[in-house]
Amino acid sequence: MFQATPSGIGSTKDRSHPRVIVVGGGLAGLAATVRVAEAGLPVDLFSMIPVKRSHSVCAQGGINACNKVASQQGYSEWQHMDETLIGGDFLNHQPPVYEMAHWAPKIINLLDRCGVPFNRTAEGERDLRLFGGSLFKRTHFAGASTGQQLLYGLDEQTRRWEAEGKVTKHEFWEFLWPILDADGACKGIVAQDMRSMQIKPFLADAVVMATGGCGLVYGKSTMSVICTGGAASRCYQAGVDLGNPEMIQVHPTAIPGEDKCRLMSESARGEGGRVWVPAKKGDDRHPLEIPEEERNYFLEEKYPGYGNLVPRDIATREIFWICEKGEGIGGGNQVYLDITHLPVATKNKLAAILEIYEKFTGDDPREVPMKIFPAVHYSMGGLYTTYEAYDPERDKITPAHQPKRKPNEGMLYGDPKNMMTNVPGLYAFGEVNYAYHGATRLGANALLSCIFDGLFCGLSVANHAREHGGAPATELDPEIVDDLVAKEEAKVERITSMTGENNPYELHAELGREMTMAATVVKTEQRLLEAREKLKSLGERAQSLKISDTGLYTNQNVSFSRALSDMIVYSQALIEGSIARKESRGSHYRDDYPERLDEDFHGTTRVRYDPAAPEGNCRIEFEPIPSPLVPLRARSYGKTDPAKVEKAKEEPGEQKAELTEAIASTGYDQQPGVGEDSTKEMPLPKYSGDTGGNEGFEERNKAHASDKA
Repeated sequence: MFQATPSGIGSTKDRSHPRVIVVGGGLAGLAATVRVAEAGLPVDLFSMIPVKRSHSVCAQGGINACNKVASQQGYSEWQHMDETLIGGDFLNHQPPVYEMAHWAPKIINLLDRCGVPFNRTAEGERDLRLFGGSLFKRTHFAGASTGQQLLYGLDEQTRRWEAEGKVTKHEFWEFLWPILDADGACKGIVAQDMRSMQIKPFLADAVVMATGGCGLVYGKSTMSVICTGGAASRCYQAGVDLGNPEMIQVHPTAIPGEDKCRLMSESARGEGGRVWVPAKKGDDRHPLEIPEEERNYFLEEKYPGYGNLVPRDIATREIFWICEKGEGIGGGNQVYLDITHLPVATKNKLAAILEIYEKFTGDDPREVPMKIFPAVHYSMGGLYTTYEAYDPERDKITPAHQPKRKPNEGMLYGDPKNMMTNVPGLYAFGEVNYAYHGATRLGANALLSCIFDGLFCGLSVANHAREHGGAPATELDPEIVDDLVAKEEAKVERITSMTGENNPYELHAELGREMTMAATVVKTEQRLLEAREKLKSLGERAQSLKISDTGLYTNQNVSFSRALSDMIVYSQALIEGSIARKESRGSHYRDDYPERLDEDFHGTTRVRYDPAAPEGNCRIEFEPIPSPLVPLRARSYGKTDPAKVEKAKEEPGEQKAELTEAIASTGYDQQPGVGEDSTKEMPLPKYSGDTGGNEGFEERNKAHASDKA
């Protein structure tokens, strides 16, 4: 039977006080740890690797915020919110995005005080660079290794609380399953020491999942090889719903590798890098021998307002289509990313990524254009979460002399609902949380959302742990804990004793190829249905494995084989969500349904695990998304009308006027101003109002359920 121990392993250290568990040592996990510790609660922090090696360390480009320099350009927190919403094709929730954008300047100031070495201008101000989805410089950066610098800064703060006894780190521990009480509330986790392979329970009154994305379901991605999505899948199988799992971001600029893909940051384009291919199909000359007039800068031509800084889903599709037409480098799947024309000082800002490119290709990108192609990069979808929208009647924080905000302008600070999943006491922060980015994440918003989740919603976690109405974790029925530990031990026993015929690594390679072909840049019904059947087969074959290492010490084969089944389950939810969403929105592009259909699909794809379901081990419904702050509108980013462009080419003297007309008729205009009048000039969409155009969702969900049955 489960026994408490003085060391705290398998129990809370102090049974008279609430305790919090944080799973994941990246930016979201560390920010949450610091905030909960500041609130006075002890924290157990779990990570599969040393926290300073978490995947956040790979982030390169920067972190968005409207500081005083950006505001002098005419930028505002409202515009930051607006860019994020239209970048996400209005599938994000508006109150959380509002709060995140308005907290962003404070977060940057805090990080600065924590010692993060942001680049500076000659005047000593924090330097800014352009990033996709905006015409304003509003991205703060530390060279091209911003994630590393932020992670180190937050790790120092975590170690400060660790030294004071508020934080206990459990590095090289893998999350296996959430512990739920008889009422379905989360009361801890079961985890495994990856060295001794010992499985133990840990109790807590609140658990934060900050476990990142699911890139490994695609085989190769820009994510670290520990980003399997296994932790999210286990929570999903334990009863946590998924939100928009079909929304996967493919980054336009990466270099492929034998083990993984390596990101070439958007910062290269933000600093002036240009994407191009030879204008003449099949031109095999060295890129430096191709003159300017014989190059096709296809992003700049098609999107003259934003050029190379259109959102990532748009740039990715344009690169994909160029290569599909045989116009890539040498007729293959590559285009040039060129920074050779930039000043030396600018290239020095990009040193971190340029060194990576040179190391893995042998070419110096300072002298020769880089060869790049899109790669899976980020999960906008993830665990379904809730929040409490701001209500001035319940606001106890704003000083009496300051005016209160209007309803729905942000979230209610400290409310226990903020970023809690549908399982009470279980929270999701960072990339594993679906709430902020909608159908496409804008570059440099990822680091912001991770840290914002931890700092803003960390207080919500602490308040729930202290104030929840259920029994404390220390009074949990020991039989519940014993049963869960026994199930996890049985999984390990089953994997190590299997004598099947399937190599888990070969099955994973098959999974990656299938998911890449079916559910990345372009999706079709036929290909998705084929993937559905393939995943069924992979799931069955994954029950008959043969692993090379059956020992019980630092056995990575066991960890990977266990995660393989979880990756297949998550992939099924992703495929089913892609089939159900019969429209194109952001990163989800259906070639057979190329238009955005707000009337039918402006809603969250909410996926519930159900092994008895007819297909995909899940059931799906579309949950309406309110639009209380910004009405829906078209998302075109100044895309030109091809007919007008052709006419302009025939009459060069009028080209500028024609292009201006094309942008004015179809383009996305930055919306000026904040506050009450900030949306007066926005075009009213066909579908807007309190429901965001979601009238009739209940009837459509019933129809969808009957179709699946």
